[in-house]
This record gives sequence, structure tokens and C-alpha cells, in this order.
Amino acid sequence: MATTLNINGKKETVEAAPGTPLLWVLRDHLKMTGTKFGCGIAQCGACTVHVDGTPTRACITPHDSLDNAKITTIEGLAGTAADAIRDTWVEIDVPQCGYCQSGQILAATALLSQNAAPTDADIDEAMSGNICRCATYMSIRRAIKQAAGKL
Repeated sequence: MATTLNINGKKETVEAAPGTPLLWVLRDHLKMTGTKFGCGIAQCGACTVHVDGTPTRACITPHDSLDNAKITTIEGLAGTAADAIRDTWVEIDVPQCGYCQSGQILAATALLSQNAAPTDADIDEAMSGNICRCATYMSIRRAIKQAAGKL
């Protein structure tokens, strides 16, 4: 089944079975490996992408349910909030193993895009679905607050 998706502002036509998760379309069909496989049941956030600006778990989202949606992956993430988050991630040296970081950055960017001055509670709520097995949560929170100061 051919499906055309709008990924990072570009139309991509893929041949994938109906119901194939977006994650596998990105990684296997389009060779976009920035979006990671974590748990496969939408619990860890490693596979987070934006669908129409909303953080979405690509591991459980059928690709064929995304007609007319704007999908943004870590490869295409852009804008003021994304730049502030990425710059601050590097300044603070947030990642340890780095595996979850693309999902963390997408979730953090979505937060700052909607709330330029988040409280600790706002950050905790927005980031609660993204698990980091290295436990960099305090660095992530500090990076988000510092990035907010750049907006």
C-alpha cells in the first residue's frame, strides 16, 4: 500500500503494509534513524516525533493514519525553540548514553513552543512520558529552563 506522508516539510511516498507503525516507516523505509525504538508500547518516549506540532509516539502510530498531517522528526526539527533546546543541550552536556535524547528534545521543544516560561511542574508534566535510563532528568530540566531564557 502506497502512502504519501509529509515528513519534515517534504512529501515522501512509501510502500508499507497497512497499520505499519510510523517508527518503522521512518527507520526502515526512509532510513531516518534519528527516531529511536525504545519500548514499542508508547511508554518510554524514545520514538517521539511531532504530528502537527504535538509530541506523538511513532511506535504505536500507524503510518496510514497520518494523511494530511505534518510529521517532524529530529532530523527536521527547526525553529527558535528547537535551536534554543539544542544549543542548551550541548552547553549543559545533557546526554549521557544519548539514546533517548531525540525524543527528549522533541518533547522539550514542543513544551517551549507552547509555554516559553515553564515551571518545574510544567516541565515535569511535559517530560513525564520520556524515560532516560541514565537518569539525566535534572540536567534536562535545567536545560529546558535555560533554553526558555533564550526565547
